[in-house]
Amino acid sequence: MRIAVIGLGYVGSVVAACLAKQGHGVVGVDVERGKVDALNAGRAPIVETDVDALVAEQVAAGRLSGTTNTSAAVEKCEIALVCVGTPGLLNGGIDLTHVRRVCEEIGVALRSAPGAPLVVVRSTVLPGTTRELVIPMLESMSGDRAGADFGVCFNPEFLREGTAVHDFFNPPKTVIGELNRASGDALATLHSGIKAPLIRTDLETAEMVKYADNAWHALKVGFANEMDNICKGLGIDGHQLMNFFCQDQKLNISPSYLRPGFAFGGLCLPKDLRAILRRASALDLSLPILESILPSNELQLARGVRAVIGAGQRRIGILGLSFKAGTDDLRESPVVELAERLIGKGFDLRIYDRNVNLAKVTGANRDHLLNRIPHIGALLVPDIDSVLEHAQTIVIGNADPEFENLPTERTDGRVVVDLVRNSGRRTSAGSYEGVSS
Repeated sequence: MRIAVIGLGYVGSVVAACLAKQGHGVVGVDVERGKVDALNAGRAPIVETDVDALVAEQVAAGRLSGTTNTSAAVEKCEIALVCVGTPGLLNGGIDLTHVRRVCEEIGVALRSAPGAPLVVVRSTVLPGTTRELVIPMLESMSGDRAGADFGVCFNPEFLREGTAVHDFFNPPKTVIGELNRASGDALATLHSGIKAPLIRTDLETAEMVKYADNAWHALKVGFANEMDNICKGLGIDGHQLMNFFCQDQKLNISPSYLRPGFAFGGLCLPKDLRAILRRASALDLSLPILESILPSNELQLARGVRAVIGAGQRRIGILGLSFKAGTDDLRESPVVELAERLIGKGFDLRIYDRNVNLAKVTGANRDHLLNRIPHIGALLVPDIDSVLEHAQTIVIGNADPEFENLPTERTDGRVVVDLVRNSGRRTSAGSYEGVSS
């Protein structure tokens, strides 16, 4: 098939490369010229495990290319996948600016598109968005009728940063929200090579699936952390407890995310929780369990800050800045928040993360970092040794394998505050402090 993937962020870049790997002809579209140029040069626009090699392979094979021209890409495609970002707003909810713009551009392109192309929304949007915003915009700009002249589906993605390529080819489920049967049939054909349960439903239910999933994932993180906090107070190994808990896969569902550690972060979990809680408030609904997750997460962040301050040293070294190892995503990273709070309290920081290069961080990722820590460039160092030479207290911020075995001779006499229990050690007073036990 000829496919246009609109938006070359984390989802779009992975989807474009993986679809090309399946043999489709794929054009990636983005308004940022730097992302398009990187793609056309055979480089991934993002930092994500396996994506760079996949992009290089597929560009060389002639199946993957990039453009900034949405109309040109859509006019030649059979399927247009909308993968643009829906960042969170300061007062909750999500920002649909990019979705609106792309729908306008697609609508214009549909006037010249041959046949009956299929428009598929993969961006995470609140229930009702596809029917109430996307379809009217497409119809208004094209003069055509959805379901007759072009198809429409909503198709949520289940890609975890750090394992997104694996997740694309091995999803837990495939969900198709279809405007009509013909639209769903066309999209089902695209997914026919993927072995996963296929769910076909209405647009609104499909839109809600991602919020249910992400709220549950966020709840699992918070639950594991709260159990571990109690365990630590009682002298119990919280990791052992949760290991036992996760062995019950009949009643306790799944071990995914159930690993005590630091606060959760990234774009999806906080944004989607805020959005669905805002919608619940508008409906005059009280959701006390969901409402407690973000405050619980904030308490876990505060515990991490207290652990660093409690070590009693001014010079701090942080290993790992992104919210998750193997990615450069800094949006709502709890480690960025921790660093900002320590700076505000007068601590002297040095930070190392092999995936975070200020010269290469772009878009919302860069804006978030510079807004939180404007002088971050002066704090980032090129290697672990530079951190160890500076630090009296060493903070392990994410589970990068590079940090698993810090040299003992370089950490003796210092406190290691391990926010993610990367080494597997238990808390030992005066030398090793885990936010988890």
